[in-house]
Amino acid sequence: MAVQTSPLIVKGGGGTWGDSPGTLLHRNLWTVQQPSLFTWQKQLISNFKHSQNANRDNSSSFRLRRKLLQSGGCSPCRCTVEPQQYVERARKCAPLLENFRAQDLPPSSSEWRAVPDIWKTTAELYGDRIALLDPHHNPPTQVTYKQLEQAILDFAEGLRICGISPDQNIALFADNSYRWLIADQGIMAAGAMDAVRGARSSTEELIHILTHSDSVALVVDNPEIYNKMSPRLKGYDKLKFVIVLWPSKNTVADDISNNDNNSSTHLPIYTYDEMLLSGRTSRQALAAVKSSGERVQYDVIRPDDVATLVYTSGTTGNPKGVMLTHANLLHQVRQLNSVVQPTAGDFVLSLLPPWHMYERSAEYFILSHGVTQVYTNIKHMKEDLVKYPPDYFIAVPLVFDTLYNGVQKQLAAASTTRRILAQTLLTISLAYMDFRRKQQGRDVTRAREKFDAITAAREWLFASIAALVLLPIHLLAQKLIYTKVLASIGIKKAAISGGGSLPPYVDKFFEAIGITLLNGYGLTETSPVVAARLPSNNVLGTVGWPIPETEIKVVDSQTGHTLPPGTKGSIKVRGPQVMKGYYKNPSATSKAIDDNGWFETGDLGWEVPVSEIGPSRACGGTFVLDGRAKDTIVLSTGENVEPQEIEEAAMQSKLIQNIMVVGQDQRRLGAVIVTNKDELHAATVEFKRSKGDESAPSRHDLNDSIRRELNKFVTLNCSFSVGPFVVLDEAFTIENGLLTPTLKVRREVVATRFEHEISTLFKTNRDK
Repeated sequence: MAVQTSPLIVKGGGGTWGDSPGTLLHRNLWTVQQPSLFTWQKQLISNFKHSQNANRDNSSSFRLRRKLLQSGGCSPCRCTVEPQQYVERARKCAPLLENFRAQDLPPSSSEWRAVPDIWKTTAELYGDRIALLDPHHNPPTQVTYKQLEQAILDFAEGLRICGISPDQNIALFADNSYRWLIADQGIMAAGAMDAVRGARSSTEELIHILTHSDSVALVVDNPEIYNKMSPRLKGYDKLKFVIVLWPSKNTVADDISNNDNNSSTHLPIYTYDEMLLSGRTSRQALAAVKSSGERVQYDVIRPDDVATLVYTSGTTGNPKGVMLTHANLLHQVRQLNSVVQPTAGDFVLSLLPPWHMYERSAEYFILSHGVTQVYTNIKHMKEDLVKYPPDYFIAVPLVFDTLYNGVQKQLAAASTTRRILAQTLLTISLAYMDFRRKQQGRDVTRAREKFDAITAAREWLFASIAALVLLPIHLLAQKLIYTKVLASIGIKKAAISGGGSLPPYVDKFFEAIGITLLNGYGLTETSPVVAARLPSNNVLGTVGWPIPETEIKVVDSQTGHTLPPGTKGSIKVRGPQVMKGYYKNPSATSKAIDDNGWFETGDLGWEVPVSEIGPSRACGGTFVLDGRAKDTIVLSTGENVEPQEIEEAAMQSKLIQNIMVVGQDQRRLGAVIVTNKDELHAATVEFKRSKGDESAPSRHDLNDSIRRELNKFVTLNCSFSVGPFVVLDEAFTIENGLLTPTLKVRREVVATRFEHEISTLFKTNRDK
């Protein structure tokens, strides 16, 4: 892989360098040890100040020459540093963060113009308060708000002296940690843009994002990610250097730097610590230049500048690069306060991948309020919920489903008497909450019905009496069961679900045990939040009301005409959070956003009608999602089926790990299913023994167990039932490409990979 070796004038770093912060000048000529850079930069500061005293009137002609030696001894080389060049280098900054007075802002303005401006404000307000707590990386780390601000500035300056210019793209492929946030914000603070993805994504996907985004640098979580990418990078000559967030120096040298015996083809590799130290030292040199009276010229980041490229984790085709601006993201930071109001000192547990826009915007928002964010992962989530009880917990529906299933397993493992008691009390609590929703006017299931005053009063009276009768039993359940469940889950103020549809049974369960579970709606293209439920009026079954400055309308998919409340159609969104467009894809952008700024979400749904009376009187203006337009299955009978409802119902079974409903152009629906094998085997054995059969379960027996579960959860609760199904041996995972990084089933990939099984499924069914 060829590396560009023409020298770059890096005035932001204090001298004339090559395309790195000192590890190389012309890599094919000589190598310089990284410590020499830091020594050189410190010497620059000292010598520069001495030169000022000796000849203040001729600072622009000052020359500093210092020999740089290769480790082990090689011929010395000279490097010329010109302070005038130092300050003339193109630089772009977040004006508030770097104390730069933009011409169109008042001198005392504290207005955020770019996302990194947030950290100046938080450092001033919260100072030594802990911002980030990362207990599971080595070493465990806590970062104060002051330290966070300085680390972001150091990382940004380190990038500048590497040769990163304003508006260039940098690929950031890493998982959740405090270093991810610093790298992300350091890239933005340097005036660059990051193209982000998680470390678990496939190599093909990472290569596509790196090359499609025209990234000139690569930041990876660990050496292994680069190792799996490096064979595919030949011929991509835009890459200048690589930064590894979590290596040891030896690991970097062994795993990456020695991939090729020809040193001229090596990319410079830097660690996270080296980048910070280089940037910090360069900032000191820059301060020395400023103190001499030299003016350092900046351009400022504008609100409509692109801040990040986020590649959609769509279920079909290659992901598209969504261009989100600083204004897009700052809209979320400013307006999410209308949903929840975190206060300084609150704890928030961070589990989701940070490149996912739901987690990312939530992080920017909550940290702007002085909370302490604790990083966790799937392995440690349950213990961290207890060890660091969060005031707020932000996750996708699958996480809340996992917590729900964990409680159900605990109940199932109890003695028969306790299990029956717990299930009975939970059933009564669920009924109590149903009646209370009707009493309070939060029953969205009745929203399309019309009520006269007498009927509405009768409904309210019946619900009030029923709730009053069940209340003592619900309070007993709280004392006997729910207090223990709440202690194990640990969430204090609210849990917030986004990034997918929240199953009704999970929604109702959390309400019954006393945890406020909010649900929001949005897309990557909308930064992402456009609507959310409110703690003061948490209407289950909806995604809540539009957040401030946001418009949502439902239109007829054929005519484009706006539909009245209560009528299902295509959902469109308009607001400051809507993306700038798809990167290098104007045709896709024009299809997604019309001339009036309305974004086509691809989702189906309806607006809840406003009513002053009846069991839905408090629901008016909320929105209900009802499937994806492109996921709709059209049967040969002409019936349209939204598979999501059926899949959510089936997933209530502890025997089913994943399911995808199929049946396009067929007479009936079918499904491909991945089972929880241990649970399936145990349930089948128990069923056979109840019938007096001690034999080992056959495949037919196992399929019968699945059929009973489908009948129980789908046939009795959904408009359509599942006919033939096939059980797959291969699980759906991110690694094998069957799940998106946000754990959604890639429908097209599954359909293609198991095309034979699906076609055989319906062929066999026709032949019977």
